[in-house]
Amino acid sequence: MTGIDRPDTPHLDVPRTDAVPPTDGRCRVEVDESSAVVRLTGVLDPAAAETIRDALLARLCDRPGPVVADVTGLRVDEPPGRGVFAQVRREVADWPAADLLLCDPAVSGPGRADTALAGVPAWPTLDGALAALAATPLAAVLTVELPPSVEAARQARELVATGCRRWGMPTLTEPAQIAVTEMVNNVVAHARTLMSVRLAPQDSTLQLAVRDHSAHRPAFAGLSPPTRAGGRGLLLIDTVARRWGTSMVPDGKVVWCVLHPDDEADALG
Repeated sequence: MTGIDRPDTPHLDVPRTDAVPPTDGRCRVEVDESSAVVRLTGVLDPAAAETIRDALLARLCDRPGPVVADVTGLRVDEPPGRGVFAQVRREVADWPAADLLLCDPAVSGPGRADTALAGVPAWPTLDGALAALAATPLAAVLTVELPPSVEAARQARELVATGCRRWGMPTLTEPAQIAVTEMVNNVVAHARTLMSVRLAPQDSTLQLAVRDHSAHRPAFAGLSPPTRAGGRGLLLIDTVARRWGTSMVPDGKVVWCVLHPDDEADALG
């Protein structure tokens, strides 16, 4: 089933857990399924940084919209380790309808991005972070879950056409359909897993992503010789998209791209 997916407005009365780190020092992750909150407790060391990265990317894969990482109960023994939050935010910058915010009592004020956080917006209280999230709700996003079948590409193209029509992006319909067709066909031919297609407008651009459950990273080898059959999928994406890439996540990957109407105007000109 396709349609506009508008995540529920975050609740300001999210149940809390004690902010005391686990006595064994391990980093623990608690996902609040009813809201955008992911709570992190324990000790942030190099091993924990990888655990945090995986948990946040998995949540951002599963739930359209920003995620709030609550680090109230997280002890940071090595300050550089806090860079994991900036890494995650950079990783998802071009995903459709995805962002990372922090609840961190160490910041000096609401909405601040202190130097140690490298540009990640943070609030000293969870209520403050959720209030900021509620004040800028997700405008629009389309998602669909598809099996790895021959019909998947057609359904994905229909989703793209619907989004471009609703969001007033007619010039991006054809290039976005080209890109999503190649992304989906790659899953059907190689990953052979269930997939989710997500797209959302971001200012004047269209962000598009296909998430599957295969750890096989697609390879871009540049131009294919004219005598070669196939192998041009990523080349087509590279041709129509301003940017594209692959993000590896705990149980698969996200292939994403960003399309801009100016690029299509230049191509026609």
